[in-house]
Amino acid sequence: MPLPLHVSAQGAGPPVVVLHGLFGHGGNWAAIARRLAASHRVLLVDLRNHGASPHHPRMDYPAMAEDVAAVIDAAGGSAAVIGHSMGGKVAMTLALDSPGRVLRLVAVDIAPVAYPPTLRAYAEAMASLPLRPGMRRAEADSALREAIPDPAERGFLLQNLRLDAGVPSWRCNLPAIIAAMDAIAAAPPAAEAARWEGEALFVAGERSAYVDARGRAAALARFPAAAFVVVPGAGHWVHAEAPEAFLGAVMPFLAGEG
Repeated sequence: MPLPLHVSAQGAGPPVVVLHGLFGHGGNWAAIARRLAASHRVLLVDLRNHGASPHHPRMDYPAMAEDVAAVIDAAGGSAAVIGHSMGGKVAMTLALDSPGRVLRLVAVDIAPVAYPPTLRAYAEAMASLPLRPGMRRAEADSALREAIPDPAERGFLLQNLRLDAGVPSWRCNLPAIIAAMDAIAAAPPAAEAARWEGEALFVAGERSAYVDARGRAAALARFPAAAFVVVPGAGHWVHAEAPEAFLGAVMPFLAGEG
């Protein structure tokens, strides 16, 4: 059974479902959503074990895609879907397994291939952080500095730390994420012959290695109508690092102009 995901909606028009990446939540896309809401009904989803959505020990792409399918059904039965990183793999799984629900697909800095589970160390560092009443965010940041040297990455991950009441806690379900890291890093599971013939756009960051020649070939094998855009100067978080360029590629695509 699908989990009842937390969804924040805004705008009016054709529905667009937005799926965040690992350790994220729908609110990470708030600025992009405000722009898209001028012409679309934007649904910002918290995937299972993230944000305000329920926790569950199962964390694989078929389960996450089933959750999102229920969101789309409640929104009318079909929608354009934008997914970043892990969310992009969820979107691809949904398109391959349930093609009628996906009108257009935008995969942000991700391809349908397996990647090394490099973020396991981040999750384990977060899980090992001693949480105590009165902890300050600066203290948590300092404790994670050795395991997560990049301050921007630490800041992003620490958005998951609740400090507002009692003993601090993590919004994301770290034990489930750690246990499922191999499945999260894997390619979206689908039958060998599965293809999705709809319009797909793969948006990559110029400074990111997530969508290389192997990734583009794998994308075309599964999504033969795929188009590719590389955003200059952007890394893995394309939508946050270069929002205008990202929207310049995605908005015409959603409107059927590209």
